[in-house]
Order: sequence, then C-alpha cells, then structure tokens
Amino acid sequence: MTKGIGILFVGDVVGGLGRRTLVGLLPSLRERLAPTFVVVNGENAAGGVGITPKNADQLFDAGVDVITLGKHTYRHREIYRYLDEQPRIIRPANFLRSQPGHGWCVVEHGGVRLGVISLSGNLFMNAAKPAFPTADEALYALRDQVDHVLVDMHAEATSEKIGMGWHLDGRVTAVVGTHTHVPTADARVLPSGTAYITDVGMTGPRGGVIGVKREQALESMITRMPVRFETSDDDPWLNGVLIRAVEPMRAVSIEQVLEPGL
Repeated sequence: MTKGIGILFVGDVVGGLGRRTLVGLLPSLRERLAPTFVVVNGENAAGGVGITPKNADQLFDAGVDVITLGKHTYRHREIYRYLDEQPRIIRPANFLRSQPGHGWCVVEHGGVRLGVISLSGNLFMNAAKPAFPTADEALYALRDQVDHVLVDMHAEATSEKIGMGWHLDGRVTAVVGTHTHVPTADARVLPSGTAYITDVGMTGPRGGVIGVKREQALESMITRMPVRFETSDDDPWLNGVLIRAVEPMRAVSIEQVLEPGL
C-alpha cells in the first residue's frame, strides 16, 4: 500500500458545548486537512460525564468514524445496550468482558483499514485488567485485518502513556493520550514509526477548569467541600492531532490541531 492517509483524532469532547464545537468545525477541518478517518474521544460528551446514545448519534451523523471512551463509560445506563449493538463506539479493552461493549473495532475508507483500540490506564484508574498485556491481546486479535492501528490510551499518569508509546512503537501507527484535558507539547514520531502524544487535550470550554465552571472548581479546591459541578461555556476550543502515514503501521508526521470555536 502506497496511498497516503490522514487520521484526525479529536480529544475529549466535553458537554454540549464540546459537541457543538466539534460539529461546527469539522466541515472546515475536513476541507483543509482532508483526513481519511476521524476518531473522537467522547467519554465526557453528556454534560461533561459519560455519553448517551443521542450524543453518540450526533457525533456519527457529523461524520465521526469511531468514538472512544474512558473511565466514565457507564455513567448513563441507556448507553449499555448501545455499546453492544454499535460496533464503532468502543470502551477500554481492559474492562471486564462481562461489562457492556467492546474494546476495538475496524473501519475502512478507500480500501484502507484502520483498527482503533481503546485502553485505560491502571494508575489512579479503575480498569479491571492491566493495560499492557491487553494491548498485545488486541493487536493479536487484529492481525491481518488492518493496515493501520490507532490506540487511545486514556490514562491519568503520564508515565503509563509514555510507556505505552514505547511498548507499541513500530507495531501501531499511533498512540494518543487522553483524559487529562490539557494538550501536551510532546507530539512526535517515535524511532520505529509510531506517532505519539501524551495528551491530545479536550474539545470544550478552555475558560473553565478542565471543562468545569471555574468558580465551582475553585470553590471545591478552596473550601474542600462538596460542590455540584456544571460544564463551563467559556472560550470553546477544539483540541486534536492529525497523523499522516504512507506505509502500513508507520506514521510520517503528527501535528497538533488547536482551533478556537466558531
């Protein structure tokens, strides 16, 4: 295969503002960047926590190919059946097999097959199984089925994300970190050809505190008392990365896509 492809990965979509920002900007990003695939982390799409079938359908209708999730996957019970029935929304593969959903999928455009794997970190997270052997298991399951693989490593600890990048270098096209909602400055192609970034960032209100209204976040931090959090609506941005590749499982570039909302 010599046809070049592009993968646009969009970081954690937060609440209605994040969804509207993505839907509003995606047409112009498609025109300018011409991605072959669009993958989005949607684990905060429903009011900042979790996702519902309606939210997922909105993202798919906007042209998203795959939705990845994370620690808030099961916040809304109405998503459970949807996770089993919709192949293009995936929760971390290192959750229990008995839990709703699945951890990887394959999508195809123009004869190019992209495998997408969702993983959760273990440090400070509640995933049932260790991430590293689960990544190996997923790659074994996808063998001979895909031309490229993108891994969403949804984790709190930067060490786990960086470790996963090195663990999979040369075996997947990209490892992108999510969950902490702040874009990091370490986007690069690792020596054996895997594109990597520790955190893509979030698509939502930059004027809040990782998506929450800043006055509520500050009240919680200052008073150390319970506070009901609401999604901020201040200063929306889209945070993403564009990964380019020509040969199977080898990226040639990764660049950040940081766009103010309309």
